Amino acid sequence: MKRIPVAGPWITQREIDYVKDTVKTAWYEDHNKYHTLFERQFAAYVARKFAITLPSCTSALHLCLASLDLNPDDEVIVPDITWIATAAPISYVGARPVFADIDPKTWCLSATSFEENLSSRTKAVILVDLYGNMPDMDIILDIAKSRDILVIEDAAQAIGVEYRQKRAGSFGDASVFSFHGTKTLTTGEGGILVTDNADMYQRCRFLADHGRGSGTKIFWNTEVAYKYKMSSMQAALGLAQLERVDDLIAKKRQIFSWYYDELKSVDGLTLNYQGPDVRNTYWIVTVVLDPAYGLLKDNVIHALFKRGVESRPFFYPLSSLPAYATLPQAEVARERNENAYRISPYALNLPSALNLTYEQVKYVCDVLKEILRRASSKKRFDVSL
Repeated sequence: MKRIPVAGPWITQREIDYVKDTVKTAWYEDHNKYHTLFERQFAAYVARKFAITLPSCTSALHLCLASLDLNPDDEVIVPDITWIATAAPISYVGARPVFADIDPKTWCLSATSFEENLSSRTKAVILVDLYGNMPDMDIILDIAKSRDILVIEDAAQAIGVEYRQKRAGSFGDASVFSFHGTKTLTTGEGGILVTDNADMYQRCRFLADHGRGSGTKIFWNTEVAYKYKMSSMQAALGLAQLERVDDLIAKKRQIFSWYYDELKSVDGLTLNYQGPDVRNTYWIVTVVLDPAYGLLKDNVIHALFKRGVESRPFFYPLSSLPAYATLPQAEVARERNENAYRISPYALNLPSALNLTYEQVKYVCDVLKEILRRASSKKRFDVSL
């Protein structure tokens, strides 16, 4: 069987036609036409007033934080389980990341841990809609509002997710999305920042364009800023994908349902959770193994790969990474964040590419079941499977 990819897009003739059109027409006075269309329609999709297309979700987070004029002693809380791109922009602007624990079911920021990590220096919190799920928004937003803490929603993986019938990307002071090639809606690389705050929007626009003033004087930079712009071809690709977003989400949910049907009877496995208030879009199917199997995620990833199945590790706690080894806040998190450190060693992401077939998913599940059977029958796992 051909190697089964862990992630990837669903591209149709619509996307190809839109990108071709940019090469032909998106120049001169029309050079921004696809940016404008994509921004307008994406903002409407997530019920926001403003949107800025950008080269990555990381750049979107950077602009959000840069617009706040944070000081070196200021703190920004992030969940300990997420990709480093959530936390790295905090360091870009010279502030301090504080790593809070995750909820054991949603794997998103724990409201309890968020509150425990608040201090007089806390200026913002970055929520992460991890793997297509969402945290307890009501409680977290109430806590943040009571302490005048700015909320940034990292919805990089959560296009189409809903919390109490409100879409991901509509929460907090600003939200950001990723359009990386692995995401449900892709532009190859890329991201977007959405907000209802006109002042933040204008400030981020300004910072994304080398700090050029809004007056009539051309090439007159009033601050040293950044060059963050999506290409017209990416914007066209994103627009076409957005027009098909319901189909993309439906396929993701179908893929998860295939996995659920194949694995629901296997003891000691936990798949992505969908709480009563959330409509999960299952960006990537994730499985947590009972430690009783004696299998760490790296063992399973290696065994799957040998059988033609690509997978990837559940994120390592940020506080465990060498990048943050000397940070005092990371040392505290390593002692306090019980859920992050209990779940991460035993969890991995299974193939969730949008071109997957049921037969491929069944094969992945059969291989995983075989790995678990062998682990159950041996004291030591044989990675030569």
